[in-house]
Amino acid sequence: MKKKYLYLLFVIIFVPFVISENDIPDLNSEQMLLVHKTPKCGCCKMWMEHVEENGFTAYGQDHQNLMKIKEKYNIEPQYRSCHTAVSSDGFVFEGHIPSKYIKQFLSEDHPEAIGLSVPGMPLGSPGMEVDDRFMPYDVLILYKDGTSKIYAEVRQ
Repeated sequence: MKKKYLYLLFVIIFVPFVISENDIPDLNSEQMLLVHKTPKCGCCKMWMEHVEENGFTAYGQDHQNLMKIKEKYNIEPQYRSCHTAVSSDGFVFEGHIPSKYIKQFLSEDHPEAIGLSVPGMPLGSPGMEVDDRFMPYDVLILYKDGTSKIYAEVRQ
């Protein structure tokens, strides 16, 4: 019994001096994305690698059909792509959005927005790299009322 209390006393007194603040993960600063995708989509996996290389933690969830996911998050057909990512605070990121725009969006206040979208699968977007081929595209901000606006223009 005494050993148990001595051990507990040791832990209480000495552990705070041994563990630095940098050793404790800050779960609030970690940006996590749940990526809804189909099991065999290679470009979705490449996009997940892109966001992970840029500071996100991405978890894939495979579905045979993504229609219910897109409907659940109110992603209109004209804004759809091959995968739907959802942030830990509920914003959606549809398609091959460069991670820098996701970070920027999450650092801003958008009370009427549901997230961002890159409709379709434009060549040269993250996860859609094919040699040096590139197709200019827009990153759209999606609003709760079903409308959108250009959030960023990607031209090179």
